[in-house]
Amino acid sequence: MARVNVVAYLRVSTREQADSGLGLDAQRRAITDEATRRGWDVTWCLDEGYTGRNEKRPGLQEALRLLKRKEARVLVVAKLDRLSRSVHDFTGTVQVAKKQRWALVVLDPVIDMTTPNGRMVANILASVAEWESDIIGQRTAAAMAEAKAKGQRFGRERSTPAEVVARILTEHQHGATYNAIARRLDADAIPTPNGGHRWYASTVRRLVLVEAS
Repeated sequence: MARVNVVAYLRVSTREQADSGLGLDAQRRAITDEATRRGWDVTWCLDEGYTGRNEKRPGLQEALRLLKRKEARVLVVAKLDRLSRSVHDFTGTVQVAKKQRWALVVLDPVIDMTTPNGRMVANILASVAEWESDIIGQRTAAAMAEAKAKGQRFGRERSTPAEVVARILTEHQHGATYNAIARRLDADAIPTPNGGHRWYASTVRRLVLVEAS
């Protein structure tokens, strides 16, 4: 059986480097064991000190270049959050894989695009993400129209885009807690009013109260 060239991607942030469950050695062992079982020839690419929200990681970009040039046929990661912490970013990678005709294999949770079942799971995740995006867009547009009809102004904090404020108001009106909204904004890598990368419930609450005033 012909051996398959794969590129293995490893990532650890500065905060996670001391965590054995997320460390580079643990990721490498998991992928090495799978490579031995499946007869893979592995090229390693890694990023140290980068968060999953940074799409311009040099190790990841090198892995994607190898795949685009057909020097590898599979991208493998030990854990899904090593590749991305956003469903939207993950599904973007799936779309690139399909377009360029390479496969993505995630060991935890198991997503294996080298198999029909794995491709089906990846397609379902992509469809759910697209549906979620459409629903949020519809609710955001409706919330903005309703708020404008009531004479409310958006974006009173100059650094918060109107569409972000509208999204927060929409989710709050549909029963989401401030903590839940903050987590979703973090997951989608939306900057905070001060340009930061971490949303807090107190920030979300302040925006809601400002718009309600």
